Amino acid sequence: MNKFKILDSLIKLIFYLTLVIGMFFENNLAQNTTDFCLKCHKANGDKAAVMFTKDIHYEMGVSCADCHGGDQSKSNMGEAMSEKNNFIGVPKGNRISELCSQCHSDEYQNLINSVHGKLTIKGDQIITQCITCHGIHNILRKEDKNSNVNALNVAKICAGCHSNIAYIKKYNPELPTDQYEKYLTSKHGILNSKKDPKAASCVSCHGSHEIRNVNDVKSKVYASNLPEVCSVCHSDSQYMKDYKIPTDQYDKYIGSVHGIALLKKGDLAAPSCNDCHGNHGAAPPGVESISKVCGICHALNAELFAKSPHKKAFDTLNKPECETCHGNHEIIVGTDQLIGNTKGTICYQCHNENQNVEGFIVAGKMRAILDSLVKLEETTVKLITDAEQKGMEVSEAKFKLRDIRQAKLETRTIIHAFNFDTFEKTSNNALSLIYDVKSLGEKAVNEYYFRRWGLLAATAIISVLAITLFIYIKKLEKKSNGK
Repeated sequence: MNKFKILDSLIKLIFYLTLVIGMFFENNLAQNTTDFCLKCHKANGDKAAVMFTKDIHYEMGVSCADCHGGDQSKSNMGEAMSEKNNFIGVPKGNRISELCSQCHSDEYQNLINSVHGKLTIKGDQIITQCITCHGIHNILRKEDKNSNVNALNVAKICAGCHSNIAYIKKYNPELPTDQYEKYLTSKHGILNSKKDPKAASCVSCHGSHEIRNVNDVKSKVYASNLPEVCSVCHSDSQYMKDYKIPTDQYDKYIGSVHGIALLKKGDLAAPSCNDCHGNHGAAPPGVESISKVCGICHALNAELFAKSPHKKAFDTLNKPECETCHGNHEIIVGTDQLIGNTKGTICYQCHNENQNVEGFIVAGKMRAILDSLVKLEETTVKLITDAEQKGMEVSEAKFKLRDIRQAKLETRTIIHAFNFDTFEKTSNNALSLIYDVKSLGEKAVNEYYFRRWGLLAATAIISVLAITLFIYIKKLEKKSNGK
């Protein structure tokens, strides 16, 4: 029994000794790891110190001294803030972002290469420092709704500079300062205002640290890069499922006449997503505004359609004008095959044997005229080519071939007036040009054969004269030898 009491006493003694030793080391460790900078500033009611305790850097173990220098383990202010301990104080200018780069080197390098990395008008530092967007002692994870760079807040942060007319005027007077106001009217901005974090904000399109000038080929919003940027969200069926809109726009666009011109042929003037939907005020065009959007580039077509009988019909039926016949994202090259009164043509969708018969008949006539123009032009081109290969002078005829192409283009364009008399008059002008050029070609070919036959006849006559002369000379020689 005594043995158990002794053992129990020993166990208790070991426990208490362990506890005392642990408390001793714990107090010493706490003494060595206490951030006296933070402790002192908090005690003085420093707002920055209070804010820092909620900062992501505090959460990750970053101390005041990591940015401001000095030794946070020293309780003596003189020692803690001595130059010997590399005390910086409040970083100024580029020193701010350079300190951030100690941990965020990739982001810093992107910033330096970005449009914000250019020098200020004073030339002594870059335009935007890390703290301009992220804040100073109140930096939070971007997922936190209170973070400056949270999806719901970042547009306001950008507007801090980009809506400041006086500030922007110093760097780029041509740069609009109403982007934020436009954004608030956009579909993206409206959803963002309703606290939808999935809606696109400034950084969704422009990027964050790597923002470049729109004319820089590396910019996310460079003309040929923009469709893919839009598709990041709009082609993601899972991401877009709550919005109940199609996610095949990008796939259709890249196969369209616009997409091929921009992405394959490198025509930067070809329309991209923003040309039709807008930039900062992006929204799907309404039924009544589609023709106005298309008319920005296709002005003559839009003007002709506005005076056509289809304008009134489309308005009555509440149909979008250009889109009804040409589509929207999948717009194909406008060929003659779209016109006509057979199945598969655009016209046949509304005009057939049983409904809108008058239009059905006119569509058939138009197609017949277009086909005849094409065949006559092909015949004429072959004729001119044949004459040229025969060595005839056809420069005038070749020059007029360009007039034919222009006349054909005018004929196809005038279709948008949907008036047969006007169409026929324009097509007759094209036919007249074709016949004129064809006549020049026929004349050149006829002249070629005339020259060939003339040369043959001349050769024959010369040959006969030569033979006759040869025979005559031989006779004279015989007479001379006979003497």
